[in-house]
Amino acid sequence: MSFFKELKRRNVIRVGILYLISAWLLLQLTDVLSSLLPVPEWTGSLVIVLLTIGFFPALIFAWVFELTSDGLKRESEIDHSVSLAASAEQRTNTLITVLLIFTIGAVALDRLVPEHADRPESLTEATAVTDKLPVNPDMQTIDEASIAVLPFADLSPQQDQQFFADGISEELLNVLVRVDGLRVASRTSSFGYRNTSLNVSTIGEELKVRHILEGSVRKDEQRIRITAQLIDAGTDKHLWSETYDRELIDVFAIQDEIANSIVGALGDELGLFERPAAVKYVPGTENLDAYEIFLKAQALFFARTRIVESVALYEQAVALDPKFARAWEGLAAAEIIYQEWNNIDSPQYAEATERAEQAAHMAIELNPALSLAYAVLGSLQETEAHDLVKAAKLYDTALKNDSKNATALLWRGMLNLMAGYLDEAIVDISACLEVDPAYLNCMNNLSLAYFSKGDLETGFQLMNNLLQESFWLVPLDAVPFYVDAGNPLVAAAILDTFTLHQRVPTKYFISALQNPGKEDPAGLDRVQEWAEGKPGMEIAVGLYAFLSQRYDEPAVSLAIAHTVWSKYGADYRKSPYFDKYVREFGLLAYWQEKGFPPQCQPAGTDDFHCD
Repeated sequence: MSFFKELKRRNVIRVGILYLISAWLLLQLTDVLSSLLPVPEWTGSLVIVLLTIGFFPALIFAWVFELTSDGLKRESEIDHSVSLAASAEQRTNTLITVLLIFTIGAVALDRLVPEHADRPESLTEATAVTDKLPVNPDMQTIDEASIAVLPFADLSPQQDQQFFADGISEELLNVLVRVDGLRVASRTSSFGYRNTSLNVSTIGEELKVRHILEGSVRKDEQRIRITAQLIDAGTDKHLWSETYDRELIDVFAIQDEIANSIVGALGDELGLFERPAAVKYVPGTENLDAYEIFLKAQALFFARTRIVESVALYEQAVALDPKFARAWEGLAAAEIIYQEWNNIDSPQYAEATERAEQAAHMAIELNPALSLAYAVLGSLQETEAHDLVKAAKLYDTALKNDSKNATALLWRGMLNLMAGYLDEAIVDISACLEVDPAYLNCMNNLSLAYFSKGDLETGFQLMNNLLQESFWLVPLDAVPFYVDAGNPLVAAAILDTFTLHQRVPTKYFISALQNPGKEDPAGLDRVQEWAEGKPGMEIAVGLYAFLSQRYDEPAVSLAIAHTVWSKYGADYRKSPYFDKYVREFGLLAYWQEKGFPPQCQPAGTDDFHCD
């Protein structure tokens, strides 16, 4: 008897076929369960290895043993004078037939049924379907070519990879924002919807975008699974979704792949803009450890809660990869925030200022196309060197490199507000809010610009919107306007919140506003006594001195930058103290370079006069 006939007689071939079909079905089951249960990412690989190892033992087992009506017996123990092969073959054939039916059914189900019950087969079909669906009327005026990237959910087994999920979302946003014709909601705005219970339609309406990208990240050791889906916010329908299972070393390629899929979906099939040849994500480092630490630092920096830890993490990232320009830029930004939070007379303030400058220069040396690093240098020129000419040029460079840099727009707007160019300030800070509607610091400075311009209605509308979001971000500069408008309790609440609930003597501030020009030495003494030993409260002393027209108090210059052009600064602008302020803080040199603001005129070669 030939070897092949012997294999057939002993049902070895049938067992092999049965094993392969069963293995395929087991792999499908593993794939489904691994997406539902908290199992490691390598579970699928382990099942494949075990099934491969078990294949040959199964064939050997089939050669040695045979299933009979009396149970499992060795081949050598069977009486071959009685034919049992037919019944064994029949049982095996029946089992193979049943499993084949299950296999064909699974393949058909996978091909014919969409991944989501409401997901169309293609974007072309999706467009046809959504065209027939009622669109939220509030979405009708929103630009079709607009998108928001929501923070991806962390589905990792230990739930400790939110920083990584945030990083994926942010990097996708950074790629999409460079696509011409596509408006992308800012990170600050989009990430404000983390863990929200709002539906997609409401989020799209609030962010003024037609499309929402959401997803999840599951990271386990060296494997990563990223799921992303694109949703039409007007109809709440899925337009595109995909799952990416990769080795972690491919994470940058995955971001490219997802971004190009989204751009293709919005560009080619929906026809919202002309699709570029390709969008490319450039991480700035090939060191995955440095990249992960950078993402952790970014998460803390954006949260503005643990700036010192953020600085330390950025330092670790640049230590691992000294050529990581984005990490140097992040370090510069974190240092300048740390500097702003410290007492101006403290050693930490000076050290942070120096480190911020060094980090920003390093970032620009490595990548001159960066934006925020120039803005950091501009802020240092403005606040430390008082060279507003250089500061303005650095802000201009930052915005030339990235016209949607909301921070650079805000800082340039604040410089123009301080210098008296109120219309230019309003343009810049309004652009900041267009880029990032959730950037509340832009809202408070825009309200101050309108207050200074005399448009109290718009100023109060903006400031009241800000009050509904957070008392913490309402500036002291708003206090005079609320007292003058007959809302001293709101003014008192702003003072109390700004001074960290340290029982500021509010009544003196209100009295100074209600009795302009009336000197009250006891009031200044009381406010100074209250501020003694309280870091950062000098600005409150300066505001009181300014309101009570005690312009000789040194702290006045700390408090008036965004109030000096309002009606409350009229007397101050006529005093010799204003002349000193203009020269000391670089305003005159800036006016001479840029041209004088409408409220001021040159007087000779080195003097001026302001209304």
